[in-house]
Amino acid sequence: MSKAQEQGNSSQTTALPPIVERDPATAVWDETADVVVVGFGAAGACAALEAHAAGSRVLVLERFQGGGATRLSGGVLYAGGGTSIQKQAGVSDTAEDLYQYLKLETQGIVSDATLRDFCNHSTDMLSWLQSHGVPFEASLCPVKTSYPTDDYYLYYSGNEGFSPFKDVAKPAPRGHRAKGAGLPGGSFYDPLKQKVESLGIGVRYEARVTALVTDSKGDVLGVEYGKLPEGRWTTTVRGMMGTALALRNYQPNVSRKLYAEIAKIEARHSIVKRARATKGVILATGGFVYNRAMIEQYAPKYRPGMPLGTTADDGSGIRLGQGVGGKLDRMHRVSAWRFINPPEAWTRGILVDRNGDRYINEMRYGAAIGEAMVEDHGGVALLIMDKKTREISREQCKPGKAQWFQRGPALLNLWFNSKEGKTIEELAAKIRVPPERLRASVDAYNAICRAGEDPMGKPKSQLHAIENGPYYAIDCSITSKRFPCPTLTLGGLVIDEDSRLVKRDDGTTIGGLYAVGRSAVGIASHQYVSGLSIADCVYSGRRAGRAAATR
Repeated sequence: MSKAQEQGNSSQTTALPPIVERDPATAVWDETADVVVVGFGAAGACAALEAHAAGSRVLVLERFQGGGATRLSGGVLYAGGGTSIQKQAGVSDTAEDLYQYLKLETQGIVSDATLRDFCNHSTDMLSWLQSHGVPFEASLCPVKTSYPTDDYYLYYSGNEGFSPFKDVAKPAPRGHRAKGAGLPGGSFYDPLKQKVESLGIGVRYEARVTALVTDSKGDVLGVEYGKLPEGRWTTTVRGMMGTALALRNYQPNVSRKLYAEIAKIEARHSIVKRARATKGVILATGGFVYNRAMIEQYAPKYRPGMPLGTTADDGSGIRLGQGVGGKLDRMHRVSAWRFINPPEAWTRGILVDRNGDRYINEMRYGAAIGEAMVEDHGGVALLIMDKKTREISREQCKPGKAQWFQRGPALLNLWFNSKEGKTIEELAAKIRVPPERLRASVDAYNAICRAGEDPMGKPKSQLHAIENGPYYAIDCSITSKRFPCPTLTLGGLVIDEDSRLVKRDDGTTIGGLYAVGRSAVGIASHQYVSGLSIADCVYSGRRAGRAAATR
């Protein structure tokens, strides 16, 4: 077992992998490619396809069976500017409106030139995906929701319809959901995987990259990886990983134990190999939300949140890049998804903090609510509603009015995570907030409802006074046991936006090393709206694939 394997076994570490330095003239390699892609999720697949299209020999190294977080997701792509799907749905949109909206959401995380390039090529990105078999549909969802039912595949997936966003850009639905039931991440990813394999691009499964190989100047020459031999151990790992994925949100401790056992099997039975990359290595291994030690180090306020993704989102690619001098940024940025719609009726209530103060437009996108909750209000969000709103919300939880994974948690919280009070003051005592402050917040909100205009921007249609007792409160805080708050990391390695190479702290670039998707800082690294992370994976993966192929 190599030192790389010994130091890379734990998914719960912040230790950096070793640097393997070799003289390129005398180094021994097990295989050679122009471009080596580490990780085979959406970003890795797109990078491999573009590098191959540019004439490069490509090798993909995947620790498990591919798919990453994308395959488990809702399969939503954030795209606009007049895509073919928008046009079929009768939606008018421009690249300029897309740019102006995202400029507010991204807050300078990438240069204006890069953001404009993303927006100007958004329609082409969707067409490229369609040409590779990813299915989309132009059925437009008529209501604002965090995620539509299977009747609809184009929807408002962000904050487009609220101030200040609607004041600078014409709102348009830009959430393009891949066609498929429930959470169709497989409908998005599987065609890309099949295209890679059909083109004869080399893919090594059960291949865990443990170190980057560099020359004396620090340029990356290739990778060292452990490959499980086909047979007993690959079959065992595939079964264990499938179970770990199925249990990750319901029995996280069991899932972590399975993952730890997988790491032990890899360490004991993998054969160490080295792959030469004559043009470049692309890191596409996802984020680090499942590495709880890294979360504790970089974003401790989000530690109580529920990890969103796969157990392979352990920061391995980020640490590989960091180990050879790569600069990190936005590691504290985590997207916390506090969705309270559906049921839509919940947005008629108010969210208050531990002081009993209302602090956000309840119709805002879940990640915006989560950010305000964690960053500014101690991770506390208490949803206050009256009897009428509660009754309406129960009606909206019936089959056909929301996805099963939305209905279930909503009903669970209505029945088992709800406090009741005959008066606002009695409710305040039960949820341990100052009664006079909660009363003041409810009275102020009721006055807003009567006036018909909310300073926080909630639409008039959602303004319903809280005045018919009994009154109810649901704990939506990040620490809530019955209402888990999904989280995913947004930070990673810093890249040069022109060359796509990973940067060092001194601003120079590391020759031969690229990073994409959630392993890197990109368009989604300041704020998340549904579909923007997958869009960034496609965009950054394709750009890095082309850049590496032509290096």
